[in-house]
Amino acid sequence: MIRAVIFDLDGTLVDTEPIHFAAFNEVLRPEGIEIPRGEYFARLIGLNDHDCFATALRENRMDAGEEHIAGLMTRKTTVYQAMIANREVLYPGAAKFARECADRFPLMIATGTLRAEAEAIVRRAGLRELFLDIIAAEDVARGKPEPDGFIAALGRLGSILGPRDPIRADECIAVEDTRAGIEAAHRAGMKVLALCHSAAAADLAAADVVRDSISGLDLDEILRALQGSGSKKSMGAR
Repeated sequence: MIRAVIFDLDGTLVDTEPIHFAAFNEVLRPEGIEIPRGEYFARLIGLNDHDCFATALRENRMDAGEEHIAGLMTRKTTVYQAMIANREVLYPGAAKFARECADRFPLMIATGTLRAEAEAIVRRAGLRELFLDIIAAEDVARGKPEPDGFIAALGRLGSILGPRDPIRADECIAVEDTRAGIEAAHRAGMKVLALCHSAAAADLAAADVVRDSISGLDLDEILRALQGSGSKKSMGAR
């Protein structure tokens, strides 16, 4: 039985992954680094800012010290916020599906983006009231594919809703768009609905249910697919 839904943000509710990619490269170019688009979307997507910068620096044999990474993150925040200012980033159908979920379940966001960025995007979209809280990059020690964000979201749910009949991890749907996010949610013990906004269905095959996009999703159909998946994965994206 599903009793809660935990949404990722970038690439799931909002079409911001290409903007993050552009912002990373704008900050890294003065360092002499350019991340190829294919490499970013194949390997780095789903990582938080810290881990993405750390990976790029180490692989290019450059200073990956915490002070250097922190400076890059600060610059990337400025660049990213300028890029999304006054820009419509919500996926078509995202508001409708989120509201349908909120009518039936408590909702949380578990994202690798910074809290200020996440709050600004969700409030601008008029969806903030749907979510009990946001677990952002600053709230966990390790980003995806580690399960920390989803575990923290589940704990926060319990804190908000109270100890009576607590929600278990296997009673949660995590809505994701990356392999790192799917792995994180599964390691937390949750079921996963994956959306092919940022990757092909074959790349998201580990999810319990895979669908082409959030547009036109039918919540009852998703719940039936999850219930019927059992130990098998429901692949057929459509």
